[in-house]
Amino acid sequence: MRGLELHQNLEGAEYLGEFLTEPCYRLYSIDDVHPGMFKVVEGGVAITGEIYRMSEEIWRRVEDGEPPHLYCGPVNLDNGQIVNGILFPQEIAEDNHKDISEFGDWRKYISSQKT
Repeated sequence: MRGLELHQNLEGAEYLGEFLTEPCYRLYSIDDVHPGMFKVVEGGVAITGEIYRMSEEIWRRVEDGEPPHLYCGPVNLDNGQIVNGILFPQEIAEDNHKDISEFGDWRKYISSQKT
């Protein structure tokens, strides 16, 4: 995400703006380094994120520079679009990481940790 530690991985990608998902995801903090989200059947929330257009080369760099287990998958946006996004395996998140879904936004969660 813009302004955050791993943003250099997106060098050369075109920023298209912020988005909001449909309320069908859970958001986890992956060791307070990176967000991880996955789709659920019930108990989901809308998550704020960013959309980028990028080449396969940039995508490979993003994958190589991100924490383990992240993968590309479909993300349902609140406007009905489905886009490729970065997801995290539900089992790994629930077993090993902190649920931060109440924030619905990685930046809000990070800000809350600084106070």
